[in-house]
Amino acid sequence: MSENVTNELIFSVLQQMQADMSELKFDMRDIKGRMTMVEEHLGSSIIAISGVNSRLDRVTDRVERIEQRLNISEHR
Repeated sequence: MSENVTNELIFSVLQQMQADMSELKFDMRDIKGRMTMVEEHLGSSIIAISGVNSRLDRVTDRVERIEQRLNISEHR
């Protein structure tokens, strides 16, 4: 099987490769943008969880003080 490789064939293949590469670049920009949104959302979630943990720690401290005042705390 012998095909003649012409400049036109090479040019055609290169044009298709260029179009494919352009599409890949566009898709990568989209993926990067989406990834940034995911990272920002994750960061917000971590901050929210940290706030909840802080409030829970304060509630735990208050309950421990109440238990001590009522003399019902468990000795550890």
